[in-house]
Amino acid sequence: MMPATRTGSSTWAQQCPLCGQSNGCAVAQGLPAAQCWCMTADIDPQALQRLAPAERGQRCICPACGRAQPDPGARPHRGD
Repeated sequence: MMPATRTGSSTWAQQCPLCGQSNGCAVAQGLPAAQCWCMTADIDPQALQRLAPAERGQRCICPACGRAQPDPGARPHRGD
């Protein structure tokens, strides 16, 4: 994931820039980075690409936004 910065308000640092909900960032809460949810999660690279260029590497997204989104064109796999 990305390191949260203390630039601006703590609310800004704790808010997901994609959905506006809490991002659950441990660093923004003053905890060690090793305690953050993102350290053990697989983050969808496409989710990070949805961030504004100025926010990349500066803002943390939430777990829900970080999950891979289903491909709307993909057909569900059915066993034969």
